[in-house]
Order: sequence, then structure tokens, then C-alpha cells
Amino acid sequence: MVSVESRYTVLPSKPTPNEKLFSLIEQIKLRTHAPLLYVYKPHPDHDASTFVNTLRHSLSQALTIYYPLAGRLSSIEGGKWELHCNAKGAQLLEANCKDLNLDDLGDFVPTHLVSQLIPNIDYNVLVEDIPLLVVQLTRFPCGGVTIGVALCRCTIDGTASMRFMTTWAKLARKENLDHVEMMPCCDRNKLNSYKVDDSRSHDHSEFRTPPNWLGSLGGRDTNVVVAIVKLTDAQVKKLKHKVNYVNIINTTRASSTSRPYSTFEVVAGYLWKCVSKARYEGKSDQPTRLSTLVNCRNRITPPLPNGYAGNAAFPTVTPTCSFGEIMQKPLGYAVGNVRVALERVTREFVGSALDHIAKEKDMNLVRYNFHYPTSSVHKGPYKGNPNLFVVSWMNFSYKDADFGFGKPLYFGPGFMDAEGKAFVMNKANGDGLIVAISLEASHMDAFKKFFYGDIQEEEFPISKL
Repeated sequence: MVSVESRYTVLPSKPTPNEKLFSLIEQIKLRTHAPLLYVYKPHPDHDASTFVNTLRHSLSQALTIYYPLAGRLSSIEGGKWELHCNAKGAQLLEANCKDLNLDDLGDFVPTHLVSQLIPNIDYNVLVEDIPLLVVQLTRFPCGGVTIGVALCRCTIDGTASMRFMTTWAKLARKENLDHVEMMPCCDRNKLNSYKVDDSRSHDHSEFRTPPNWLGSLGGRDTNVVVAIVKLTDAQVKKLKHKVNYVNIINTTRASSTSRPYSTFEVVAGYLWKCVSKARYEGKSDQPTRLSTLVNCRNRITPPLPNGYAGNAAFPTVTPTCSFGEIMQKPLGYAVGNVRVALERVTREFVGSALDHIAKEKDMNLVRYNFHYPTSSVHKGPYKGNPNLFVVSWMNFSYKDADFGFGKPLYFGPGFMDAEGKAFVMNKANGDGLIVAISLEASHMDAFKKFFYGDIQEEEFPISKL
């Protein structure tokens, strides 16, 4: 339904530094691309047919500032990545969807047609030949457009990606950049310097093999399906009240204090509990853990520059629990374990993790262990997955991605092929959250039942708080 009509190589508009960058944290990232989808409704003052020229010109300017994105990866000794800033450029695709309008895409669930709005990357070629940034502009008969962005995961994280998109959008609107706020820091040594010489004080379980599924898969449908579920502000507040009420009571009895659980901690814990219930097949002792990523820019001393344009998202995991514990104990148990994972990421943890990575002999094994079992990296037949990987996009300033076509109507992942992964995002209208989640087809209906059903249960009146 979506046809690519033109392909452009976009080079930086001015000469850029020809240097090689090496980052320890980027060694554990995949060479695959994160798929970002921006949706724009028709704009009365702009012609969608000429929009590609605006994007080409402004992207060329943006690549002069974010010059590493115009480079290429190369594989060096030990399977490690090195980023060569050789100005080979990004790619911009121009596409059409002639059969459907934006309204026909519903909630933009990241599968099927929606995935065609994201550039298709060929990973069967040498890594040195794969652009780090590929963008696809797709036009619809209604006059609306989508911008699908594919950014290489091991060169830039979500925080830096949002800053890049904001910069690019400002250039497209022909606005002046604030050279203090908008200029990126591309020096990877800013983060590498936190490496310490002793990692014994931290247990880096995030780099080890995650819990496996116990027993056989039986005859269940293990195809991966994707769904979008939603929480209103009132429902989010209700969940937080339930968990924090118990937290307050428990800490008061212990004569101690504890800050309230955050929105992400509560929602991630709630997802973990609902997914565990949906997957439960009578094995209460089935081990499970939750993984997530933490932006370390302000968690280390001195902090990284706000404009640090590399990858500063560190993986962390909860303690391993059982389905029985997650299901039978109050929601605060799962939420508390999420907090444990987040609070692990301190300056000392970052330094220790970097040292651990520096000493690692098999980088591919580390990558597989954390990202397992995505279809892009998993070796051999699918063996089941009892774990959950939850990523927060709640703080991403995606509405700044106005290229002159207005603010995005929607922003989210363009496709999801990894079982057991969830993205938590703000609704465009500001009322609550959207969660895009991928699970086995056999488990999705049960998950939705628990997700929407459990939140209706009144464990205690909110008025008591």
C-alpha cells in the first residue's frame, strides 16, 4: 500500500570533523535502528507535495551540527563498534500511500501498514554501508503526512534523538538556533571518563542471561502481536494512590520516610503484574524480571552536558522474582522492584558498568542477553519469554518536531518485533498515557482483560488518602 518513489542521499551542508568516535556504553547496543513515527494532519498553508524539499534542505543543515549521524559504523577488534564521522550522509525517502487516509490507521498500532511508514533497512550488507539515519516522508490523499525516522541504536539514545529532531525542525521552520542550548556535545570521552578500575562492588546482572521459560510452549500461538492500551489521568492517579497509600502506611509503621512512587514506577509495575497474569500457566515458580533503560546524564557527578549527543541510556534490571510473587503480592511489590532497578543507576554504578563492558570478551553475547529475545538478534527457535522490557518515552519533547506542518498528531514506535516489550508514552491531548506492547498472540487478550479489569477494583477509597 505504501510505495517509495524517490531516494535521496543528504550530505552535511558544510565540511564536518573527520574523526572516529568510540563509546563504551554503545558497545552493548544493537546496530539496528529505532523506528520513530511522527504523524501530521493536513496543513492548510503547506503543500505536502513540496514538503520533501524543505526536509532535504533542513536535514542537510542539521547534519552539519549533528555530524556523527552522517557517518558510518565500522566493526573493530572484539566485535566492537567505532563510529567514523566520514560525512557519507543520511538517506531521505519519499513515499506515497494512495489507498488509505490517516484516519484509516486508527491508533497507529505499530504493525502491518504502520510499519511501512518506517524506512526498511537492509542489514544484509556490510555495516560500513548502512546509513545511521534514514527518514521516510509518506504522503496521504487527505493531505496529511507521516515522517518515519530510523536512527541507529548504538549511536544515539532517545534523549539525544529528541534534541536532534527539535533542531532539525527549527531549521525547517527557518528559525535561528540558540547556539548555547541547541549545540550538541559529540565527545564520547565525556562519558568514557567515568570508567573505574574495579567493578566488584556492583552485581551487573543486566549483562547476564535473563530467566528462561520453564517447560515447553505446548500448542500455543507464539506469533508476536502488538496492541496499544490507554490509561486516563484519572486511572493513572488511581493506580498511584493505591500503591502509595500502602507505601505510606508501611513506612509510617516503620517510623521511616519514603518518597511516593513515580508514574513510570507504578505503570511499569502494573504492566509487569498484568503480563505475568496473562502468561501464567500454573507455574508459580516461573522466574521473571523487568528490564528498562535509565538516562544517566544527571545521575552522575559532574553531570554530562545537557546536549550530550551520544548514547547515555544504561540498562538496568529488577531482582528476579517469580510469577507467584508478582501475582499474589500487592501491586507495590512489583512497583518496589522497579524502583530498585532504577535506583541502582548511580555514578558508581555507571563507572562500574563501563569497566565491566571494557573487560567483556564477547560483546555479541552481552547484546543478546539484554535484548533477548528480539527476532533481530535471537539465535535459534523461540523458546518463550517470561520477562518484560519497559521503556519510558513520557519525557520526550516530540511536539517540538514541527517542521512547518504543525505539531505532530501522534508520536510513537513505528514497529515492534520483540516479544515482551512495552513503550510508555504521553497521550497527544495530555490526558493520560498510551502503552504500546508486544506479546505472544496467545497472551494478548488475557493481558488486555487484566489491564483494564484490574484497575477497576477498589482496594480502598481514594478519599482515605
